[in-house]
Amino acid sequence: MWKLDLDDEYFRIFDSNKLIAGYFDPDYGEIFPKANSTEIIAQMLKNHDKIPGGLLMIPLVKFGLFDTDLDIDIGELESHVIRVGEHLKKWKDFIAKTNNNVHSIRISHTDQDMLTITFPITFSEPTQLEKNEILKELFPTLDLLQRLGLL
Repeated sequence: MWKLDLDDEYFRIFDSNKLIAGYFDPDYGEIFPKANSTEIIAQMLKNHDKIPGGLLMIPLVKFGLFDTDLDIDIGELESHVIRVGEHLKKWKDFIAKTNNNVHSIRISHTDQDMLTITFPITFSEPTQLEKNEILKELFPTLDLLQRLGLL
């Protein structure tokens, strides 16, 4: 159902419809010297070194409001705001359920009408930098997000 594709130093996460569902940025640890970080990470990927986890970045909410051609009435605006509020309640439940209080919310780099959420994922054990192995560790979180209607 989920698929990972390596893109430079991070992985794109695709859903069953082949749409980007998010990104996973592995925790490569302390890279030294920093000047050689690209080469060191490339070697870690080639060797399938083990990592403890990383950062998961996924869409938080799309507002449907911040379009330069927006022309709506107060009722339609209210329905958008209510929808966003209900969606944020689901996110609060997810954060509480997973005890994941460390997260960052930002404007999406691809859509100014969308916010993204980034939070750390700690694997059950150090896991090889290999798509299928990483996906096994990400699957429970991705599956939960999908079941809750957040992906």
